[in-house]
Amino acid sequence: MVNNINHLIRIPLIFPPEGGGYMGMLTVACLVISWLFLHRFRQRNGKGPKTWPLVGAAIEQLWNYDQMHDWLVKYLAKSRTVVVPMPFTTYTYIADPVNVEHVLKTNFLNYPKGETYHSYMEVLLGDGIFNADGEVWRKQRKTASFEFASKNLRDFSTVVFRKYSLKLSEILSKASYKNQEIDLQELLMRMTLDSICEVGFGVEIGTLAPGLPDNPFAQAFDTANIIITLRFIDPLWKIKKFLNVGSEAILGQSIKTVDDFTYSVIRRRKAELEEVGETNDGNKKMKPDLLSRFIELSKDPESNMTDKSLRDIVLNFVIAGRDTTATTLSWAIYMIMTHEDVADKLFSELKSLEATRADEENVLLHPYCIDDPESFQQRTMQFAELLTYDSLGKLSYLHAVITETLRLYPAVPQDPKGILRDDVLPDGTKVKAGGMVTYVPYSMGRMEYNWGPDAALFRPERWLKDGCFQNASPFKFTAFQAGPRICLGKDSAYLQMKMALAILCRFYEFKLVKGHIVKYRMMTILSMANGLKVSVSRR
Repeated sequence: MVNNINHLIRIPLIFPPEGGGYMGMLTVACLVISWLFLHRFRQRNGKGPKTWPLVGAAIEQLWNYDQMHDWLVKYLAKSRTVVVPMPFTTYTYIADPVNVEHVLKTNFLNYPKGETYHSYMEVLLGDGIFNADGEVWRKQRKTASFEFASKNLRDFSTVVFRKYSLKLSEILSKASYKNQEIDLQELLMRMTLDSICEVGFGVEIGTLAPGLPDNPFAQAFDTANIIITLRFIDPLWKIKKFLNVGSEAILGQSIKTVDDFTYSVIRRRKAELEEVGETNDGNKKMKPDLLSRFIELSKDPESNMTDKSLRDIVLNFVIAGRDTTATTLSWAIYMIMTHEDVADKLFSELKSLEATRADEENVLLHPYCIDDPESFQQRTMQFAELLTYDSLGKLSYLHAVITETLRLYPAVPQDPKGILRDDVLPDGTKVKAGGMVTYVPYSMGRMEYNWGPDAALFRPERWLKDGCFQNASPFKFTAFQAGPRICLGKDSAYLQMKMALAILCRFYEFKLVKGHIVKYRMMTILSMANGLKVSVSRR
C-alpha cells in the first residue's frame, strides 16, 4: 500500500488538474503576476526559501519534499532560524540550542502541540500523549512516568527485549547459512512491534514467527504515517479529505485497519484482566504491561477514560516503542557496517564483556563453530543470558554508537510546536500566535556551530572521555526532546537497542547489498525509504 501512494506525493499547485477550471486558471494567473511585478520574494536576511504571494514557500517545499530534511540543513547552516511562510500558517525552524531551550522549557506553556498539529495527527494519534496538551497530557504523562520508573516494568522489558532479539538472531542465523539477502529494517520493525505489543499491551502478535507473516496493521500504520506527514505541506488535504479522494482516501482505509487491530488488542486485554484471579490477600494480580495499568485506571469513573482513550494511548506507545527504535537500530547498523573501525571497537567491547560476565557468573562458555548451527545458536543464547540491565549499562562504546547515530539520524527529525501568543525568541526572531515553531534535530546534529567542524562525521568517540560516556545538553542533543516533555521511554529505548545490537554485533557481520540505495523516507519517523538490504555472515 505504501508504494501505491508515491504518485500522490507531489501536489499540482502550478498546473491544475484536468477540468480544474476557474480556480486553476486563477492560481496560474496569480503566480505569473507575482513573477512579473514582484519577481522572487525572499526573506529579508536572504537566507530563506523563495516565497510567493498566496502560496508562500509551498512550491519550493513541495519540489524538495523527498529531501526536505537536507533542504532545511542547507538553510539552517546559513541562519540558525529560518522563517518559512505557507498558505495558511508560518513555520519557524530553529537549530540554535538557546532558542530550543526557550521553546521547550523557558516558555514551555506558550508552545504546546497546538491545534494545527493536533488537526494533522488526530486521525492517527487522537488525544494520546504525543498529540495532547494541558490536563489530558499531564494525566497520561503522570501515569506513564510512574510506570516507566517501575523496576517491575524494567525487569519485564529486559526479558522481553532479550526474547525477541534472540528470535531475530535465529532468523539471521538461518539467512547466513542459506546466503540469503534480507531487509534488516523490516525485520527490526517486526522485532520492535512484537516487543512493544508484549511490553505495552501484554499480547504476542508473532510478526517474527516462522515465515514472517504479513502484518496488515504495520503496513497500514506506515501508510498512515506517510500521508499524515504530507499534510504539513499540502494545502489541499482538507479538500481531499472532504471529497475522500487521493491520499486522504487511502488514509481512511489505513486508519480503519489500524483501528480494527487496536480495538481488538484492547478487548483482548480487558477480557484477560477479567479472568485474572486475586492473590491470597485479596489484591488483584496485575500483569506488568502498560495497557493493563491504564485499563485499571479507566475503571475509575473520574478518569473519563473510554476505549477511544485507550486506543489513543496504545497507538502513541506503538509509534514511540516500535518505529523510533527500529529506525534507529537500522541507521546504527548501517553506520557500523560502513565504518570498519567502529565495528572492530564495538566487537572488542562485546567480547570483553562476555569474558568478564562469564567470569563473574562462574559460567563456562560453550565452544562454538560458525559452521555448526546448533553450537552457534547455543553460544548466542548463552551470551544473551549474560546481558542484564546492569551489564548492558557498562557498554560505554555501544552507548556512544547509539547516541552518535541519533545525533545524525534522529528518529524524529522535526518536531513542530504551536504558538499561543506572540513571542520573541532569544535571537530576536519574532513569532506570531497561530504559527508554528519547529526545532529540527536532523539539522541540529549537522550544524558546525553546535558540534564543531567534524559535525557531519560519524564519530562515537565524541561522546567518551577517558572511556566513560559524557552526556550533552538535551537542548543541543534533542533526539529525546527536552524540558517537561522529555521522552519518558528514553531508558527503555536504550535498553532495547543495546540488547539487540549487543547480540547482533557480537555474532554477525553485515554488508550492504550491491546497488542498494539507502535514503530516508518522508514521514514523521526517519525510516529508510528502500529498507536496509544486507547480506549476513557469522562471526
